[in-house]
Amino acid sequence: MLPEFNLEPPSPAPGKPLSPGEEKLLAEMSSRRLEPEERNRLERLLLQRLKERKPELEQLLQEISEDWTYEDHFYRYYHGSFKVYRVQATTEKAVQVLRDLLPERKLNMAFERIIGEGTGKEFDLEHNKDWDRYTRPMLEAFAHAKFMVEMAVRYADLREPPQPMPNGYAALLYLDDLR
Repeated sequence: MLPEFNLEPPSPAPGKPLSPGEEKLLAEMSSRRLEPEERNRLERLLLQRLKERKPELEQLLQEISEDWTYEDHFYRYYHGSFKVYRVQATTEKAVQVLRDLLPERKLNMAFERIIGEGTGKEFDLEHNKDWDRYTRPMLEAFAHAKFMVEMAVRYADLREPPQPMPNGYAALLYLDDLR
């Protein structure tokens, strides 16, 4: 039988205190909660900013989708080239634009973890011994950032929050923990 699903953060086993890391995570999750009115206000603000910044978002999407960016990053991974490390700059640029869409909110913790694991790395010859461990997270971070930029462009013309909600739009809301 499956355990009951709810949106409450997990509670510790009875009699087992939370570890400092768990307490910190619980506090962070709790700090991101919003009342429905505030969530609705921020969603409408996000839609407004998507409209205002659509040309910039389209330009960014075009740039990160070009052969010498998108295709080259993946080619460099499979080729075993240190040039794959350049993907980090593309990812960081996309993430900064995404952050600037709704600076009132922190980005989703899972997204931030993926970005953190896939950026800030410098090439070292030792990385060749465990290529995937060092380089795959970079491509994963890039792919997530590119996806979010694509969704921002796709839904930039919405006048109202859509019902039913398309999956890509819902994912975009999760980026700012608005879902």
